[in-house]
Amino acid sequence: MARVRTFVGVEVSSSVRGKVAALQQALARSGADVRWQDAANLHVTLLFLGDVDERELGAVCRAVAKAAATEPPFTLTAAGVGAFPNARRPKTVWAGITDGAGPLQRLNAALEERMLELGCYRQEERGYTPHLTLGRAKRDADGFALASEIPKRLAWDGGATTVDEVLVYSSETGRDGPEYAVIGRAPLSGKPA
Repeated sequence: MARVRTFVGVEVSSSVRGKVAALQQALARSGADVRWQDAANLHVTLLFLGDVDERELGAVCRAVAKAAATEPPFTLTAAGVGAFPNARRPKTVWAGITDGAGPLQRLNAALEERMLELGCYRQEERGYTPHLTLGRAKRDADGFALASEIPKRLAWDGGATTVDEVLVYSSETGRDGPEYAVIGRAPLSGKPA
């Protein structure tokens, strides 16, 4: 049976993508060899499912729709820059999420519960931190080159996005990086508090 690399996330506006692209260009001037995320593919991942049997994708999309029905539309703001595992030894550079982090965390918890019930998800040990992945350093030395740039951008403002749906994506690795396709959409239809 065919398996599809799958994740669940939310899109960001073209305005946020443009500001992220400018930030990536500024960080690239550090000379670090980084595999930058294509701005057109920017998203906030809610849950990474990995390889899912294509016969289970319908059930995954229905479970995502049920989770999305628990949360009303909200505003997400991208701001600040950080890194995993930390800013002194960056391997993955990210933009933070300020406004909207609460709804994203609630959606992550609701999705995780439903995917565990379906049996197509293995729970991660680390907690969920909403963010936009900007890029991944190719070697430790490249991470060290970025380390001096991150503190200079703690006050970076990426702008806001209205989030009104959750998307189920497939991901295929292409020659120029990952290629994403939307395979399901679920409107946020919960009642405001």
